[in-house]
Amino acid sequence: MNSRTSNTSNTSNTGNVANTGNVANEANTASPWEQADGDQYVQNISRKIPGYALQYDLMDTLLTARLDKQEKQEKQEKQEKPRLLVVGAGGGQEILKLGLSHPGWSFSGLEPSQSMLQAAKQRLEAAGLLNRVRLHHTEIAAWSSNALYDAATCMLVLHFVQGRENKLALLRSIAARLQPGAPLCLSAICGVPGTSAWELQIAGWRLHMLGNGIAEDEWQTFEQSFGVTSHPLPAAEMEKLLEEAGFTAISRFFGAYLIDGWVAVKAEDQP
Repeated sequence: MNSRTSNTSNTSNTGNVANTGNVANEANTASPWEQADGDQYVQNISRKIPGYALQYDLMDTLLTARLDKQEKQEKQEKQEKPRLLVVGAGGGQEILKLGLSHPGWSFSGLEPSQSMLQAAKQRLEAAGLLNRVRLHHTEIAAWSSNALYDAATCMLVLHFVQGRENKLALLRSIAARLQPGAPLCLSAICGVPGTSAWELQIAGWRLHMLGNGIAEDEWQTFEQSFGVTSHPLPAAEMEKLLEEAGFTAISRFFGAYLIDGWVAVKAEDQP
């Protein structure tokens, strides 16, 4: 669950690239995503999501299993190390986890919120990882890179994208930047607000958050965000989107209340 907000899809105005350290600023106008508070997000997220660390542990093992196999089979002669694309890199959790576990991996992280990106940069700098990381202040649709990556992550992002077609466009943009056979790990809030199943899960989630020190008014802000800044789809529909975007071998690896996580592989016959 992210504190970012957006009523639009992955669209952004793109200006000239300006480098500040390892952060490339590719958006010259403020986005609704800028409402995010990166420091607050990093401090609170593990109290809000049960199994938050486990989600990233599982992501790590799944990507490791796939990429280690690919390295042995396809890259033995070239001695190339995996390059990973992180969509929604604000906070830095994915890169921090994978970067510390895999000294040979390098990362490109995309994030439309400047404050979230700054939080990621600070955490990665403190961990000594910035020399293997390139951070970009942009959404993927506006990103001009033509590089193809060996794996991608899109964790706790897709529910912020409004509309099925916009979610599909984002997934297709990710697929277009992956090598055939490359894995994607994705998680998002899923479900149909207002249904009995949703109400049962949301009631349990509320008790979890309040029991972990989240204030009632903060919970209410979160609950009221659905349909305004957060736009979940049913889990079955998310799997259909992955298929339509060109992914195969889709399987679920995480679940906590309304959050689901999947791993999928870009189809070998996809360009």
